[in-house]
Amino acid sequence: MIQPITFPGLGLSFTIDPIAFSVFGLGIHWYGIIIATGFMLAFLLAMKDSSKFGMNQNDIIDLMLVVTPLSIIGARLYYVAFEWSNYKNNLLEIFNTRNGGLAIYGGLLTAIIAAFVFMKKRKLNVWTFFDFLIPYVALAQSIGRWGNFVNQEAHGVVTTLPWRMEIFDPSRMQRVAVHPTFLYESLWNLGLFFFLIWFRKKKKYEGEVFTLYLALYGFARFFIEGMRTDSLYLGNVRISQVLAGVFFLVLISVFFVRRHRSS
Repeated sequence: MIQPITFPGLGLSFTIDPIAFSVFGLGIHWYGIIIATGFMLAFLLAMKDSSKFGMNQNDIIDLMLVVTPLSIIGARLYYVAFEWSNYKNNLLEIFNTRNGGLAIYGGLLTAIIAAFVFMKKRKLNVWTFFDFLIPYVALAQSIGRWGNFVNQEAHGVVTTLPWRMEIFDPSRMQRVAVHPTFLYESLWNLGLFFFLIWFRKKKKYEGEVFTLYLALYGFARFFIEGMRTDSLYLGNVRISQVLAGVFFLVLISVFFVRRHRSS
C-alpha cells in the first residue's frame, strides 16, 4: 500500500507511487528520474552559459561523460563502506542500487577527483573550470533531493513545527511527523545556485567560487545532518556531519585569507 505524504500544518497531502512506470516488467523509479533530471538541467544550463566564459563545449560534454558514472559509483561505495554489515554476507547486493543507498559526499568527492584528473590530462585550467561548473552542481543537488521526498527518506527527527512532514515509519509501524530535511537541503542548494551564479562574476581569484561552494554547502549540511535519522556512522560519529564541519571551517578560512590577499 502506498503511504501518503502529508504536511498537516500546511494542509497538503501527496500520494506518490515511487515507481513512475515499468518497461518490460522493470520498474522505473521516480528517484532515478528526478536525479537524472537534475543532472540534465545542470548540464544544459552549463552548455548554454559556456560561451560567455570561454568554455569549450566539447570539454564539458566529455567531462560529464566521465564524471557522471564515476560519481554514482563513488556515492555507492561510500554508502556501502559505512553500512558494510548489511553487505558483507551478500556482496551481490552492493550492485543493487534500486533499494537506495547513495551518499552525496561519496559522489561529490569522487566527482571532484575525477574532474581534477580529467582537466589535468586535457591541460585545462582546473580552477577556472571548477568555478564555472560548481553552481550547476548545487542546482542538480537541489533537484535531486526531491527523489528522497518521493521515497519518504532522508528525513529528520520528530517535530511539531508547522511545516512538519508526516510519513509512515516502517521501523515504528506508524505514521510520524518529522523534519523535512530533504526540503531544507533542496532550498539551501537552490539559493546557493543563484548566489554562486551572481558571485561568479565578482570573484577575485581562481578557485574562489568552488571554495565558497564547499564551505557553504558544508555549513548547511552540518546542521541538516544533525537532524537526520539515517546518517552514516563511524563508531558513534556521524561521518558526513564531521566532513561537513571540517569542509566549512577549513574552506571558509581559505576563502577569507585568499580574498584578503587578493585585495
